[in-house]
Amino acid sequence: MRMVDVIHKKRNGQALTDEEIQFFVQGYTKGEIPDYQASAFMMAIYFQGMTPQETAVLTKAMVDSGETIDLSGIKGHKVDKHSTGGVGDKVTFIVGPLVASAGVPVAKMSGRGLGHTGGTLDKLEAIAGLQIEMSKEQFIDNVNKYKLAVAGQTGNLAPADKKLYALRDVTATVEAIPLIAGSIMSKKLASGADSIVLDVKTGSGAFMKTLEDSEALAKEMVAIGNNLGRKTVAIISDMNQPLGFEVGNANEIKEAAAILQGENVEDLRTLSLEIASHMTVLAGAFSDYKEARDTLEANLENGKAYEVFRQFVIAQGGDVSMIDDPAKLPQASFHIDVESEQEGFVAEIDAESIGIAAMYLGAGRATKDDQINHAVGITLKKKIGDFVQKGEVLVTLHADNATPKDSIEKVKQAYRFSNEKVERPTLIHKVIRD
Repeated sequence: MRMVDVIHKKRNGQALTDEEIQFFVQGYTKGEIPDYQASAFMMAIYFQGMTPQETAVLTKAMVDSGETIDLSGIKGHKVDKHSTGGVGDKVTFIVGPLVASAGVPVAKMSGRGLGHTGGTLDKLEAIAGLQIEMSKEQFIDNVNKYKLAVAGQTGNLAPADKKLYALRDVTATVEAIPLIAGSIMSKKLASGADSIVLDVKTGSGAFMKTLEDSEALAKEMVAIGNNLGRKTVAIISDMNQPLGFEVGNANEIKEAAAILQGENVEDLRTLSLEIASHMTVLAGAFSDYKEARDTLEANLENGKAYEVFRQFVIAQGGDVSMIDDPAKLPQASFHIDVESEQEGFVAEIDAESIGIAAMYLGAGRATKDDQINHAVGITLKKKIGDFVQKGEVLVTLHADNATPKDSIEKVKQAYRFSNEKVERPTLIHKVIRD
């Protein structure tokens, strides 16, 4: 088999055989197929697409290119969630304890952030002492005991995806939906969960800016999961403004803990309950969505979910007093209010600009070698639909620099106003099961 023939076939819009796809993934991972041929192949996929069968085979080949996590030592139906990324997305810290509070094991492999804010692991490390590196035996033991553990991903999960992603990034093929879907799902499938709930973001702060593109990606990923024997559901949620009111690392831990203690930040609470309800139904803990939702809401109110979160922090070596008393979390040196220069209803908040403003403060990484500052971040005071008077505070910047000019300017650029009343955006657009 020759790679040039595989490229030619896909360039002409023909469906590839399983063997041809496996030949490419294995050959490229081993270094037998050069970058220039892999680039041509991915560009052919970008223009011609792939059938659901092709995408499933591509994903499985990427899974098989490296290690897979054997979670058979964990008792019960293991369920995972994945977000395609957004600004202020601290849902994992709420959903994990919620699902675990229903007796469903959550064994989560997470990564670090590159871009707007830190990733799941970076945010957790705002809690002093919390360990995200542990042996496989310790990880499984923690899940069996406490129903929840979060750890760093092993270095050799889906190595084909790592190579392909790096190449896509420099060949203008990142946006190819089969390649995005295969990339995300290969890592999820290699991580060993029995079922997966996907939170696919749409809007200004999302990778997919339009609902149409987000739906196409969600359907592709659900098809992959179901084709490869994992029950998969996708929720398309709005990212036309940051989720909740806090953006950063310590601030997001603080806000997640507040939700688990019964505070009602409406969008964050609603989305967390939606995701957790679908996860517990997939795991068989409840017979239907309503039963799941009612029970999980009760577990927020009665403190059961918060107690799971506390136990998780203790089990992984964290200082639990930091979530009991958020004032003990890392604190920035300066708190700068950014005031509105006009009056009106907030019509738009460019979530990506808010994320970039947080990155300028040090909450995220511009390059993979940058150090995260856990203390800095942004607190939103006004969101879409709110009325603002001239001089009212839009956001508060938490900074280690008294005059963070770039962040201030970016925040001001993010807000758009209207003289007419503006409706709050729909939070959950669609739920896709097949």
